[in-house]
Amino acid sequence: MNKAARLVFIPSPGTGHLVSTIEFANLLVERHHHIWITVLVIKLPPHTTTPDYTDSLNSQRIHLINLPEVSSNSQQNTAREILQLQKPHVKEAVANLPPTPPLAAFVLDMFCTTMIDVADEFHVPSLVYFTSGLAFLGLTLHLHTLKEEENAEFTVSDAEFVTPSFAKPIPKPNLPFIALSKEWEPIFLAFGRGLKKAHGIIVNSFEELESHAAHYLLNGPQPIYPVGPILNPKPNGHAHNAHIFDWLDHQPPSSVVFLCFGSMGSFGEDQVREIARALENSGARFLWSLRKPPPKGSAFTVPPSDYDPSDLPSILPAGFLDRTAGIGKVIGWAPQAQVLAHPATVGFVSHCGWNSTLESIHSGVPIATWPLYAEQQTNAFLLVHELNIACEISLDYKVEFKDGSAPLLSAEKIEKGIRNVVEIDDQRRKRLKEISEKSRKTLLEGGSSHSSLGRLIHYIMDQV
Repeated sequence: MNKAARLVFIPSPGTGHLVSTIEFANLLVERHHHIWITVLVIKLPPHTTTPDYTDSLNSQRIHLINLPEVSSNSQQNTAREILQLQKPHVKEAVANLPPTPPLAAFVLDMFCTTMIDVADEFHVPSLVYFTSGLAFLGLTLHLHTLKEEENAEFTVSDAEFVTPSFAKPIPKPNLPFIALSKEWEPIFLAFGRGLKKAHGIIVNSFEELESHAAHYLLNGPQPIYPVGPILNPKPNGHAHNAHIFDWLDHQPPSSVVFLCFGSMGSFGEDQVREIARALENSGARFLWSLRKPPPKGSAFTVPPSDYDPSDLPSILPAGFLDRTAGIGKVIGWAPQAQVLAHPATVGFVSHCGWNSTLESIHSGVPIATWPLYAEQQTNAFLLVHELNIACEISLDYKVEFKDGSAPLLSAEKIEKGIRNVVEIDDQRRKRLKEISEKSRKTLLEGGSSHSSLGRLIHYIMDQV
């Protein structure tokens, strides 16, 4: 009889992390019929819901447990506090799991490594699921080593930074702000320490995309399993998005620039007007996912929402909607992966979140980079200068974590990026096409992610 194994998954509460984790769980149980997975969902704040994503579970062997909501005494429930408060609930949930199949390992989101302590109590190894790329993982581990061992200081200067997971030196403004800020140092050190404590790191990327970083990391001290691209699920039908796809269906092939900035991306009215001017002056057909910023002071804790259509004329330049009615469409939330896969889409103005990056590569749609926060500046540098498959609107634009403030990008700069992505040079287009084809094959037999997933499953089954 084949032996079976159970994994406990603990995803981070962020939408991008939860979706990616559930898709990875689906992939694992499809590949090996004796793996069972229990996903412990940390409740999100009341303004967001998980059912949309958890509907994509496609196996009887994946079981979801919603952990009780917790709140701390402090005004701001930081993610770290919430994770600490959840530890007793995680212990209880795991202790109450059926004894068969036996528990083999915890699979923890990259921001949930504090739960390694709990895994240790159950005497099972911890694997980290890293929802960003290999180059960024290598950079994080390297910066952490420099800080821990040499007490290195990184300041934003014009100097470039040489790191083994990138073939080219990175300008300091493209380093993640969490590593540059003295204030964030304790969090960055805890993050790096957690990654290094894991028994292995599963990465949502693939060797054919990030070959330089893969070569460096796969020869390192820690087991690394690149198993990507793990992509967002296809929603069932286009019913409530019919207006978007009806419009796209009427556009010429490879003619529409899609603007979308992820689940947390939004802009103030001054910047919105600059984007509108850029679109109008470029003459490009466009589909613009325009979101309403959260109330002041709640950036990064409350996601953007959709505007009421009646608000749009007052936010956009006077007459913009009338003048662009023939070639453009302004929408709210967008089914991003499906828009990128549509034959009318020619380019993608993106914040360069990792899920979005993988989706655009999979669909072979070039990105015009406009990073906002987290590791997006590093991703933008990777796409434009390291992989040569994207063009730049900005590489170092940053939204301030404290108050959500940001610089103002001019319409001229945005327009130039839009024109460049529509007419991207042949060399970048050819390279993107090659990588796109590899992204479709890597999880099939013979692909590097397929064999990496095999190695991971072998490790898991060895634990029982």
